[in-house]
Amino acid sequence: MRFRFAFISTPALVLTVIVLAGCGSSTSDSNSVASKTPAQILDAAKSAAAGAATVHVAGSILSQGEPISLDMELVGISGVGDNGGRGHLTLGGLGVKLIAIDKAVYVKGNDAFYTHFAGAKAAHLLRGKWLKGSAEHGPLAAFASLVDLSKVIDSTLQDHGPLSSAGTTTVNGQKAVGVTDRAKDGTLYVAATGVPYPLEIVKSGRGTSAGKLVFDRWNAPVTFSPPTASINVKQLQNAR
Repeated sequence: MRFRFAFISTPALVLTVIVLAGCGSSTSDSNSVASKTPAQILDAAKSAAAGAATVHVAGSILSQGEPISLDMELVGISGVGDNGGRGHLTLGGLGVKLIAIDKAVYVKGNDAFYTHFAGAKAAHLLRGKWLKGSAEHGPLAAFASLVDLSKVIDSTLQDHGPLSSAGTTTVNGQKAVGVTDRAKDGTLYVAATGVPYPLEIVKSGRGTSAGKLVFDRWNAPVTFSPPTASINVKQLQNAR
């Protein structure tokens, strides 16, 4: 049997959705970002986020008519060892668990995912199995970018339209300043005390058009390991 591998656009969609990213600090000391311009606030948030070791991101939002849900633990450059992470996401009917570690990415999905990835005939053979591929190239490499903190920050914080101030507010009990991107209907909230990590991004709208992504647990310890058993996608590509 020859396995059919389709290009999966899910990671690209997710990176498009997360226009701005980050999380917050609990200290009560003002960091003066509230007095800066929207562009300067964004720069401060990007710099703070890029220097973090780890972060947890979770939430849901709508992209191109499809609901996306994420729950990711990301490990950055300043963490111990290589970049990587773990988590799961859903897009439409596709559900995926993923782990990236030691320059490899491991993916386990639901039946709809395996059908989309390898075709209907192969889906039942792959059910419940972890697939292993290179985090740098190949059919699974795009997933590695979703659990690479430095790539997520670089890809998301630079993609925005004209910015305007949304004033100050409180987010999860912490003082924050908002920056709104009218072109993308989203508002980024950045910590106004302590390190200016972003706290969350909120997409305006009603019903399923609205959404929110929350970023927390910056620099919290994260430990994970590769699955005990997996199937290398190179073997599947060579299967007949």
